[in-house]
Amino acid sequence: MHYRPAVKVCFFIVSFFITSLFFYVSVMAGDMITIGAQEDVLIEPYGIKVPARIDTGATTTSLDARNIKVTGGSVSFNIPEKFGGKRITLPVKAWKYIRTSRTRDRRPVVEIDLCIASKTIHARVNLNDRSGMNYPMIIGRNVLAGNFIVDVSKPQDPASTNCTKEKDR
Repeated sequence: MHYRPAVKVCFFIVSFFITSLFFYVSVMAGDMITIGAQEDVLIEPYGIKVPARIDTGATTTSLDARNIKVTGGSVSFNIPEKFGGKRITLPVKAWKYIRTSRTRDRRPVVEIDLCIASKTIHARVNLNDRSGMNYPMIIGRNVLAGNFIVDVSKPQDPASTNCTKEKDR
């Protein structure tokens, strides 16, 4: 079969584009860690380990915070007693309106370091009393994107929170 030169050029361009895209996706995935639907998260530098639900449907990450008190530009809160009850004070970086199935809440947002699997992520986290929920933390897309691949069939590995001092974001 003989093809016209224009068809050959188009075929070459499409082949080059597909090959480049495949290479890019392979390189990007190489930096990401596969995690399951539930993971233990270490809140640094406090050394607090909490179980988290990995939620690709959630835009932002949320932490169970009790006795939330906002004063000036800071927020003080307690980690649930089950996880040590530590009182933490951090600057409020923003306020986030969150729509739930029942309400629309205004929540303070703080920046903290989270160790998930073997990666430390500097992340924005909204604070909310999650006492009625199954997990004290939800990891949302703001932490997942570009850092993790979620495989819901992957079992939780309790020994997986092993981070180095280097921060990834």
